[in-house]
Amino acid sequence: MQDDTRPWGPPWREDRRTGRFQRRRHIGVGAAVVAGVFQVAGVHDSAVYRPVTPLVYALLLAGPVALLFRWRFPEAVFAVAAAGSLGFATFAAPRWTMAVAPAIALFNLAKMGRGRAAVIGAAISYAAYLAICWVFADPLGIAPGARADVRSAVLLAVGFAVMIFLGGAAKARGEHVAEMMKVRAERARARQEQERRQASEERLRMARELHDVLGHHLSLINVQAGVGLHLMDNRPEQAREALTAIKTASAEALREVRAVLDVLRADDEAAPRQPAVGLSRLGDLTGDAGLPITTRVTGDERPLPAEVDRAAYRIVQEALTNVRKHAGEGATASIAIDYLPTALHLAVRNEGPPAAAADAPGEGTGIAGMRERAQTLGGSVEAGPVDGGFLVSVLLPTPGADAAPDAGPVFDHDEESRG
Repeated sequence: MQDDTRPWGPPWREDRRTGRFQRRRHIGVGAAVVAGVFQVAGVHDSAVYRPVTPLVYALLLAGPVALLFRWRFPEAVFAVAAAGSLGFATFAAPRWTMAVAPAIALFNLAKMGRGRAAVIGAAISYAAYLAICWVFADPLGIAPGARADVRSAVLLAVGFAVMIFLGGAAKARGEHVAEMMKVRAERARARQEQERRQASEERLRMARELHDVLGHHLSLINVQAGVGLHLMDNRPEQAREALTAIKTASAEALREVRAVLDVLRADDEAAPRQPAVGLSRLGDLTGDAGLPITTRVTGDERPLPAEVDRAAYRIVQEALTNVRKHAGEGATASIAIDYLPTALHLAVRNEGPPAAAADAPGEGTGIAGMRERAQTLGGSVEAGPVDGGFLVSVLLPTPGADAAPDAGPVFDHDEESRG
């Protein structure tokens, strides 16, 4: 897996080969700057028993500068930071500020899952500090004010232990977050795949049924029509029988085609009483919805292409159906219709608490069906929760709208669809 050291972008990324989420590795400029500021500022807050020369600042800045490479060389960075702080500690009074860089490096070691290295490194550096600044302080000529005491020794041990613990906890939390993100992404992919599969299966089923129905009856009609034409002059009575058979076959074909298409109609949708549906019948639809609905129309109303008009009506119908199914008591809905120059925008939104038995948004097939209908016309559907409700926004292109037959007003609606 390639290392990503860019200091920008989201904190988590997915490896395209393995599908696993991992945290991005950052350069860590902020941590280095903070450590450098604390350690250099501590010089003026501590008793230093030698002249403050550039060498002193070099010892203090060695650890912060090394932190820039802590993701690539964690063990080496901790060793450099600990050595720099230990060198400064041999001629300065003990202060916590001199150990900021080693503490960050130790935390990073544990966070990267190198707990064993963190414990060993902390133990070695702690023993070196006690040996130099306490046990062998006299032979080494350590100034009395720079020598370790019980308080500083205990605080250093506790600080190292806390850094190792926090690093391990951060590692566990990072792994948990990465796993949750992976599960979430897999669920989203599974939902998308299920929606595509359902749409494909439904289209295939309809195509098969229509093929069977139309193939049989149209073949019969074709044969009987040929017979009728052949017998029209010589045997008119037999030609009449052929025409009667054509009438019967065509009526049966229409009945079976309606039966196939009715499968796609919602259970509580009334059978059509008019030749075609469109936004001109929106008043009937909202009047029978069973909940308060407000409708707002903006833009210049114009005749729409028949397929756009019909699709807009069906999408609004499905949205209101889902409002009735999933919205709680006292819910209201609003429909916004916007006639754009080359498109129709619909927004259907509901207000109110969800019903207790409602499924979570996005887990059903209502939105998938609306999206499929819009995409067949080159449009799009966006749906999701908003403050206090749920919104479905639909955009339908209207090519050749000026030449279309007179249709009802175009509605730009946001569907309240949760199923």
